[in-house]
Amino acid sequence: MTGFVSFVSSGPGDPDLLTLRAVDRLRVADAILFDDLSSGPILEFAKPNADLVGVGKRAGRTSPKQDHVSRLLVDYASGGQHVVRLKSGDAGIFGRLEEETTALTQAGIKYEVIPGVTAASAAAAAAGIPLTRRLTARRVQFITGADITGGLPEGLNWAALADAQATTVVYMGKRTSAALAQGLQAHGLAADTPILLAENISKPDQKLTHGTLGGLAALVEAETSDGPALILIGPLASPA
Repeated sequence: MTGFVSFVSSGPGDPDLLTLRAVDRLRVADAILFDDLSSGPILEFAKPNADLVGVGKRAGRTSPKQDHVSRLLVDYASGGQHVVRLKSGDAGIFGRLEEETTALTQAGIKYEVIPGVTAASAAAAAAGIPLTRRLTARRVQFITGADITGGLPEGLNWAALADAQATTVVYMGKRTSAALAQGLQAHGLAADTPILLAENISKPDQKLTHGTLGGLAALVEAETSDGPALILIGPLASPA
């Protein structure tokens, strides 16, 4: 008997931002494998006898290996259970979704993907700004600020990232913010380009800090929080 896996996107952390479909899947799941950022009040939707298994990865902390997480998904579903893989934000944005769906496909296990609110949208909403604007911010680009080693990824398209008419959202970019800011300025993006450092979006300790690209490294250095953060860069990142 083969089970089924629902990849549920939990949004940035506030349970009010879950979709109705996400809540439905959480309520009927036999097992929930959850990220660190998807824990807390979101797990209160689980039924009392559901297995709750933490499989989250956080920079600088001991974390489960990806192949172990994929193996757990296959093992639970192979036993005939309805499994929820609870991912923070939107599962398809820097969530290593494909590695897990590939493992399920190879094992002959069916799955679904339920989209959610990504941190970029939640951060912009919290700041009261859009991600696009006619004429001056016609494009949005999402990048990761860290590769598997924790460093700034190689092969970045600096010409695209330094586009002054784009909104650039950097996920997992606090550690590499100095190198990123230096690279952007070296490729022509002005030092006074607005930036927004958004931490712990949608949670009680949410913090939004505005600055400029030239001061980004110092701004990040001054922050003491080890919570999740993203960086918005572009003309719309100035205070509303």
